[in-house]
Amino acid sequence: MNLRKKYDIPNNAVITIAGTVGVGKSTMTNALAQALDFRTSFEKVDTNPYLDKFYADFERWSFHLQIYFLAERFKEQKRIFEYGGGFIQDRSIYEDTGIFARMHYEKGTMSEVDYETYTSLFDAMVMTPYFPHPDLLIYLEGSLDDILDRIKERGRPMEQQTPIEYWEEMHHRYENWINQFNACPVLRLNINDYDLVNNEKCVEQIVERVGHFIKKTRELTKI
Repeated sequence: MNLRKKYDIPNNAVITIAGTVGVGKSTMTNALAQALDFRTSFEKVDTNPYLDKFYADFERWSFHLQIYFLAERFKEQKRIFEYGGGFIQDRSIYEDTGIFARMHYEKGTMSEVDYETYTSLFDAMVMTPYFPHPDLLIYLEGSLDDILDRIKERGRPMEQQTPIEYWEEMHHRYENWINQFNACPVLRLNINDYDLVNNEKCVEQIVERVGHFIKKTRELTKI
């Protein structure tokens, strides 16, 4: 049976997956897209002209990198809605300003002037009624220990070499960000409540929650 129709999820819905490194955003994106017969939208890092420069000199290139991300994500969001929706999106445009640009500013790797310019541009482009916000943001959450276990299990060399203090800080920043986020409806999913890798059938439980949540949200907006 078509799960999208079974749980009455609109075929033009746009769902964004958010969460810190290691929570399984890409796995969730692919699983939901397959279950709903939606397209996927993934971040393109291979063509980013600033990444290597940024890692060599944070202070010099942090502003340029964030502006590049903002432009690319804005264009991708516009493309998704012009296409007519029906997408699962890996990572949101909102995380860049709420977490990463803020972190650079607070750590001194982005100047106050650059940070104010960036946030002003972000607000003008994104935080307006004209920007096509997603129907739903699914936030994948878990304890720091669970996330560290997952990072260790998947064994990516760069992640293994990253100090634990960095993952602790990112976990804290993501939690603070989502607790204040209100740009679109949010459905929280704990990573211990499902196992998409070893049990593909559990995706239906997630689709059911998504369907009920979208329906409830749309009913509330009509009141």
